[in-house]
Amino acid sequence: MLTFAAAVLFLIITPGPGVLSAAGMGSAYGFRPGLRYVLGLFLGSNLVGLTVISGVAAIVLSVPVIRVVLMGASVAYLTYLAARIAFAGSRIAFIEAKTPPGVMAGVLLQIINPKAYAVNTTLFAGFAFAPENLVFETAAKLVIMNAIWIPIHLGWLWAGASLHRLNISEAGHRRINYLMAASMLVVVALAILSGLNTE
Repeated sequence: MLTFAAAVLFLIITPGPGVLSAAGMGSAYGFRPGLRYVLGLFLGSNLVGLTVISGVAAIVLSVPVIRVVLMGASVAYLTYLAARIAFAGSRIAFIEAKTPPGVMAGVLLQIINPKAYAVNTTLFAGFAFAPENLVFETAAKLVIMNAIWIPIHLGWLWAGASLHRLNISEAGHRRINYLMAASMLVVVALAILSGLNTE
């Protein structure tokens, strides 16, 4: 069980679309507005976990076309969120992003997030600690994952919100938002490269 908990910690804490977007929302909009988005990430993460546990994800993702569509949707949505973060509170370019993305934005990100499926598949398919009682093991894994997931994502949101609260110039905030958005675009590039390497 401790090995499983350690695996959860290291797989979730590493920068991916969920934690980076949580930090970006905190930086762009502050802690309280970002909480609704993190709630959506939480609900979406558990929804992905349930599709992996039930086997639905394995069936759906075994179709190559669906994997390509999922990857394309993920890249497009992450790029959109990066733009929302980059232009938060400004009227720059094509987007005015005064209102933070809410619960549904977080749910949608997790549903199309390839890392969410990979992490859940790794954790639920491996690290058996009660093979004689699969129902108990699955329930325990869900509890452990959520007990680790919640503080990590709130921590990333808080870290981003700490930048938001700093008494820095508007130009400084804009640079921080650009940096957060650029970090998300790096994740997008890595996702594209990963997808190309598996084909």
